[in-house]
Amino acid sequence: MIKITFPDGSIREYESGITPMQIAESISPRLAKEVLAAGVNGEVRDLTRPITQDASVKLYKWEDPEGRHAYWHSSAHLMAEALEELYPGIKFGIGPAIEQGFYYDVDPGTATIKEEDLPKIEKRMQELIKKSEPIVRCDISKADALKMFEDKHDEYKVELISELQDGTITLYKQGGFTDLCRGPHLPNTGYIKAVKLTSVAGAYWRGDEKRKQLTRIYGITFPKKKMLDEYVAMIEEAKKRDHRKIGKELELFTFSQNVGAGLPLWLPRGTQLRLQLEDFLKKIQKKFGYKQVITPHIGNIQLYKTSGHYAKYGADSFRPITTPQEGEEFMLKPMNCPHHCEIYKSSPHSYRDLPVRLAEFGTVYRYEQSGELHGLTRVRGFTQDDAHLFCRPDQIKEEFCKVMDIIFIIFKALDFKNFKAQISLRDKVNREKYIGAEENWEKAEQAIIEACEEKGLPATIEYGEAAFYGPKLDFMVKDALGREWQLGTIQVDYNLPERFELEYTGEDNQKHRPVMIHRAPFGSMERFVAVLIEHTAGKFPLWLTPDQVVVLPISERFNDYAYKVAKELEMQDIRVLVDDRNEKIGRKIRDNELKRIPYMLIVGEKEAENQEVSVRKQGEGDQGSVKITTFAEQITDEVNAMINAWQAEIDF
Repeated sequence: MIKITFPDGSIREYESGITPMQIAESISPRLAKEVLAAGVNGEVRDLTRPITQDASVKLYKWEDPEGRHAYWHSSAHLMAEALEELYPGIKFGIGPAIEQGFYYDVDPGTATIKEEDLPKIEKRMQELIKKSEPIVRCDISKADALKMFEDKHDEYKVELISELQDGTITLYKQGGFTDLCRGPHLPNTGYIKAVKLTSVAGAYWRGDEKRKQLTRIYGITFPKKKMLDEYVAMIEEAKKRDHRKIGKELELFTFSQNVGAGLPLWLPRGTQLRLQLEDFLKKIQKKFGYKQVITPHIGNIQLYKTSGHYAKYGADSFRPITTPQEGEEFMLKPMNCPHHCEIYKSSPHSYRDLPVRLAEFGTVYRYEQSGELHGLTRVRGFTQDDAHLFCRPDQIKEEFCKVMDIIFIIFKALDFKNFKAQISLRDKVNREKYIGAEENWEKAEQAIIEACEEKGLPATIEYGEAAFYGPKLDFMVKDALGREWQLGTIQVDYNLPERFELEYTGEDNQKHRPVMIHRAPFGSMERFVAVLIEHTAGKFPLWLTPDQVVVLPISERFNDYAYKVAKELEMQDIRVLVDDRNEKIGRKIRDNELKRIPYMLIVGEKEAENQEVSVRKQGEGDQGSVKITTFAEQITDEVNAMINAWQAEIDF
């Protein structure tokens, strides 16, 4: 008999060799129908794999990421099986589960797989599903695995196998299809119910632009058709909200091949939006005691070798910049932190001076692969709302709470109501991979946990997910479509103060190392704006929108009055434009509704005589006529209430 410990701490005894599926059946027939994979001593496994010794077991369902991963990983194999039957001689690269669904990189040889071929592949997958083919795990030697795929002339699998250690290789078989894979997988293909292949793209083998471009087929599956229907509806809505589409419509940003791929150009309206965000955060930071700094876009290569960023990001960076001086090299900066360390180091500090809070909207550069570039969400040059706090170990908790306050302010101001947090701590056992004193780590980890408790923030704890230089807290936000984005991070760092030999004089008159906190509430301005566009569908809050008001004269006769109205509003710092096109007023209203401008002011003879404006509000229609000064006061009050509301909630 073996003892099985469940997540609630309860223990049951079973015969050695029992499978997770049999355990689920012993608990409840319903659970057995819903379970998709199992965690055995922290390792995610197939439900059919025997357990032969005492173990901690967790059963994963669709609601669990591990359950969905097994479901979508099996779906990738199902698609591969269908492809092998439809395209004889096809070769396979990798086919992982991803955050939403799965993909497989394939080499179809002389054939071409296009979007219009996807329904045919889906149909074959549905036919295979009906067979409920068992998915069987097999251990195999490296030599046998190599021979098997060499005989198939599948050079991609051969390359992958050649890098593996003997004794660690497994295959999974279903029907006539066999794939190199670690698993885990579903017990059989019958678990998969609703199938949708979503797109076809090109992908270089192993992400290397110098190697062959394969065909990447994306798909998603669900245990119920209703869930697939809801997903398809969400995707259609996501297309309407695509930040690239709305960004073009609202004239926020553009890209130019002459400038370079992945290097966004912010247009006047987009710049206005971005500056509003920056000014908002700067105002908050000033209240919290931050000092604004500016650092160069480049730095001596030795700076990034000292910080460790050259080792970490060197392969993904632009090539070093050489100068006329022999042997001198610079880099486009991959991170702002080393520059801030040098600013801190430029003057001596006492324990009374700490914390020192340095903030910068600093642009950094990474050479993302061209296939990974995507609008503003994946770019090669991006601006971080970076800040680095240099503090004593006993100040970590207080500073953490203050940074959390800033993040909460931003989420509230931008209507991100649905978010969660993850605390990443050290591995409970393997401490060797972390730097810094055990005492400082204990203080930092406890400070983060207590800060979350103090703020009433539910947070999951993940052991082994801490950075090697310190624990961290990440915020994951769900947008209006339920998609999850990581926005906002707070990290504790013992590494850079050590590498840069940062010091402060303590109360004991001895030299001590400060602890460094990295924080970026927005993350990057580019990615944050992309998420914000898709979350709001381009209907930004009044305080943030590039154009708050548009004045619509009903005919050319009233253009002069329209510009007079605009001038008076501009004097009150209201962002306004005039639509003086020779079009009917109904057309102007429709066109400006599409531009998502919050307020439309219609002016004609009556309004000109009475020094009034007829107000229409986005999505609410006619609001009646008011004096220009009254409208200006209403707008100003509305904006001030929005951007200043946070101050009443924070005790400085």
